[in-house]
Amino acid sequence: MVRFIVGRLLGTLPVLFFLSIAIFLMLQLTPGDPVKLMLGEDADEQTVAALREELGLDRPLAVQYFFWLGNVLQGDLGRSIRTRQPVLEAIVSRLPVTLELSFLSLLVALLIGIPSGILSAIRRNSATDVASTTLALIGVSMPNFFLGILLILLFSLWLRVLPPSGYAPFAQDPVQNLKLMIMPSIALGAALAGIISRMTRSSLLEVLGADYVRTARAKGLRDRAVILGHALKNAMIPVVTVVGLQVGTLLGGAILTETIFALPGIGRLVVDNIFARDFPIVQGVILFLAVTRVLSNLVADLLYGVLDPRISYT
Repeated sequence: MVRFIVGRLLGTLPVLFFLSIAIFLMLQLTPGDPVKLMLGEDADEQTVAALREELGLDRPLAVQYFFWLGNVLQGDLGRSIRTRQPVLEAIVSRLPVTLELSFLSLLVALLIGIPSGILSAIRRNSATDVASTTLALIGVSMPNFFLGILLILLFSLWLRVLPPSGYAPFAQDPVQNLKLMIMPSIALGAALAGIISRMTRSSLLEVLGADYVRTARAKGLRDRAVILGHALKNAMIPVVTVVGLQVGTLLGGAILTETIFALPGIGRLVVDNIFARDFPIVQGVILFLAVTRVLSNLVADLLYGVLDPRISYT
């Protein structure tokens, strides 16, 4: 197990290295001068040059990159160009909102996707199967920002049962917090719910045709015991893979969702600082999302052994 984890972590190092280069160059080569955004267009050239030298922006790109990478490896993601706040501190302060949104979205996706996938599989080609398949297709096809707008239009403007946007900390007002998080969670989790539903259906249909399932039924076990006790556990292995891959997608998809619903998470943080040309903040957030996706894939691989003891990590 330890050898497998170490091998996987070492295998991700080249990926993270080239990804860090792409992130750095993508932001550095975009048009605009962050120094002039800070000082204003009317600032004299001497002041601009002095600030550019102070921030290290007068160095060659290669020097800037390796200086930034060295600091990152020491846990220093730099400081915001505008506020001088440490990037890591800015991410940590916004992270609880994004984690709450991602957790609730994943919960919505699992509560909708797995039961609907099971029903589709055990009632194959029925009206329930067709309805579930159609809803899953709609969920996968509809962008989360468009679904978010529709939810605001329906529940906030027409029915007036939920607040349209904003955020209240759970510790201060749990009821208001949940009211404000319902629509963002549905908007972000709908696509994943559709993916989980389709994957659960196809995987369970394949397992239901296996010999050990037919043997269990031949012994006189009830369908519920056969499905929940024998078939579903093995059918969940591909679903775990999908969920592991989609955790990073949830964090990335939170960027638009948080912007629409005015949630003060890291998604809103990166959008605000993209417009402000605050390179360190944007680089730090994107790097954080990339590392999160890599680690979520590793956790998904480790869960295979829990679901199927036949899988070995030697």
